Amino acid sequence: MLAATIRDQEIMIEQHPDPEPVGEEVLVRVRAAGLNGGDMMQKRGLYPAPPGYPEDIPGMELAGEVVAMGSKSTRFEEGARVMAIVGGGAQAELALVHERLLMPVPAGLDWPAAGGLAEVFTTAHDAVFVQAGLRPGEHLLVHGGAGGVGTAAIQLARAAGARVTATVRSDALREQVAALGATAIPCEDFAERGPFDVILELVGGPNMPENLTALATGGRISVIGVSAGAKSELNLLALMGKRARIHGSTLRARPLEEKGLNARLVEREVLPLFERGEVSVPVADTFPLAEAAAAYERFAAGGKLGKVVLVCGE
Repeated sequence: MLAATIRDQEIMIEQHPDPEPVGEEVLVRVRAAGLNGGDMMQKRGLYPAPPGYPEDIPGMELAGEVVAMGSKSTRFEEGARVMAIVGGGAQAELALVHERLLMPVPAGLDWPAAGGLAEVFTTAHDAVFVQAGLRPGEHLLVHGGAGGVGTAAIQLARAAGARVTATVRSDALREQVAALGATAIPCEDFAERGPFDVILELVGGPNMPENLTALATGGRISVIGVSAGAKSELNLLALMGKRARIHGSTLRARPLEEKGLNARLVEREVLPLFERGEVSVPVADTFPLAEAAAAYERFAAGGKLGKVVLVCGE
């Protein structure tokens, strides 16, 4: 099989042996695989794949068709349209996925959208609802509203009856972010727009002091991205006075059991929204697998709404 391959912090297209499923594994012919910030970090040698996943083939989400199953795999049949988060190896013509991680692709969703769904909607749902406990009528602030997780969080929060404000660096993208259901504002103007019940932090340390200022009493800050820096100084007296909570999270290194539970929650609480047309996956650009290096350059360039997705085959 052909696969995007990391060599000396560059992306090449190389041949690899076709994987074979065993046990509860499923072999998926990949039709689309989204790019994420973790892929960019792995390319730079900063975010290695968890044990059991290819060290040199990036990709943390995919969509495609089941082509073979291990002897203990029973959930899906050959030909089924499926999608999943994986620890790595998604940016290839074929990928092994444990059946507990797989989800059915909602009817009517094309391959690029399906290939860019699993990572960002699972991440957003877990951070905003499972961990931060956003409720109808509350006010959510999303830092980085134009990215994949940001666009997912905005749509999920609005579908749940919350009010959403999103910071967007690019002037040109604010109108598009607003169309998803958020009040889109410049990154510098968020502190006076509160109070916020939940803040989804996708940028990092520099925002944290003002996040605490803008937080409502009993508010929650969910940190899932630190692209602008991982360190910050906080006034703990202010944290105590607001009875606030700060928590952080990643998905990639979680054990199979936890990832499987995440997938079941997304199946039950998120995928019906796609079936009803209430949410979507904004796709900024698609690239064939052979042009994976160009896709990484497009992702790094920024100024996009939603996902960059690699497509394989038809």
